[in-house]
Amino acid sequence: MRRAVTTEPAPGAEAPDLPPDAPPDAALAPPDDPAPREDDPGDDAEERGPWRRCVVTRARLPKEQMIRFVLSPDRVVIPDLAARLPGRGIWLSARGDVLEKARVQGKLVGYFARAARGPVTVQPDLPDTLRAGLSRRFAELLGLTRRAGQAVAGFQKAREWVRDGRAGLIVQAADGSEDERARLLGGRDLPVVAPLDAASLGAVFGREHAVHVAVTPGRLADALRAEAGRIAGMALPGPASPGGAADRRHDGSPGGAGGAGDDKRTGWPDVPANGQGVDERTG
Repeated sequence: MRRAVTTEPAPGAEAPDLPPDAPPDAALAPPDDPAPREDDPGDDAEERGPWRRCVVTRARLPKEQMIRFVLSPDRVVIPDLAARLPGRGIWLSARGDVLEKARVQGKLVGYFARAARGPVTVQPDLPDTLRAGLSRRFAELLGLTRRAGQAVAGFQKAREWVRDGRAGLIVQAADGSEDERARLLGGRDLPVVAPLDAASLGAVFGREHAVHVAVTPGRLADALRAEAGRIAGMALPGPASPGGAADRRHDGSPGGAGGAGDDKRTGWPDVPANGQGVDERTG
């Protein structure tokens, strides 16, 4: 026969004021650290659906606006930018101010430890690692888009695609000119992202620099917009912050990042890389 388990306050301690229907072990939960709920990121429940809860802000957001982390075997917090690594995921809003505030207040390790239900190690250069990783991921995705024949670089080529209605997204260098952007678009309402500088964009297309890139509409363009949004979110306020103008339409209104199907290895859309329609030498 199983015996009922009861919970009593320690001798001399004041009994907490609990509702009549409170569970027997409710008094054991620390008052300033609520017991984990069923939808906590550190829960054993399987990750499913398009929304996740931020371990810091507790807000529920689309996965495209967040960054997933997992624990290494020695319990080091590892960014999983493609959200494909095995293990229980811990999710954080892709916002530099959220990460920086938690880090400055000395609470970041505690947030991760609570979600992981045990001690963890957080590398001190985590913010820089995230920003560098997101920028590298965007460049790799743009390279995939170029090889698939769905992106061209150079003002003339990009303007031709815009004029012919082939462009669904414009990627401009973060150090590019707003006047040149307006001249490129010619009054057309297209989403524009600016997560990388001209040298980084140029490296994707095998040239010294590139300022204007046109991308055909579709899953790759959606994925680029989502990645640019994460880069913009992680950028701290300040002059000439790369990605600070990411995902904005020519009229200044914010654009949304559509969902994209994921490749099993990279988390990017699975598309053929035919290498056609791209001239890396001109434009």
